[in-house]
Amino acid sequence: MTHGMRTDTHTPHFRGGGDWRDTAVRYALLPLRVFLGITFIYAGLDKMTDSAFMKEAGSGSIGDMMRAVRDSSAIPALVDLSLKNPVGFGYGIAIGELAVGIGTLIGLLARLAALGGALISLSLWLTVSWASDPYYYGNDLAYLMAWIPLVLAGAPLLSVDAALRPRRRQRSVEYR
Repeated sequence: MTHGMRTDTHTPHFRGGGDWRDTAVRYALLPLRVFLGITFIYAGLDKMTDSAFMKEAGSGSIGDMMRAVRDSSAIPALVDLSLKNPVGFGYGIAIGELAVGIGTLIGLLARLAALGGALISLSLWLTVSWASDPYYYGNDLAYLMAWIPLVLAGAPLLSVDAALRPRRRQRSVEYR
């Protein structure tokens, strides 16, 4: 008896051939990588270039934002930690977003970059957007879920990781 399920697999190689479905499967994560990479680069640059944001107090500052969300966050202790040095925390988040965005966009240490993006999104969801009502108005949860496929799959195509993979394999064979 036959079932309507495909049993063939696609090849992970760049020029693997196959029909359009196989090509679509191979490149399925690329739009997500580009979107998240560009978004996090933009978010990091936006924070670093906003003179009002990188201040301990004042309109639009990281300090005032963290004080405003402290009582409504899921983990007030995390907000308290950021309030010990709000400017340092702001730079840490901005630099983290830049590193995650660049790593994701070019596919360098892609799983690690995606894990960093997921952790940033998780921390923002548990603090800044936790009080969103209904919950789906807070975009940090959606970003957290968007990072999960990239944590699991990495950047198998059109990435620095993919370009370095043959070298790593060759080196591991030489050391055996």
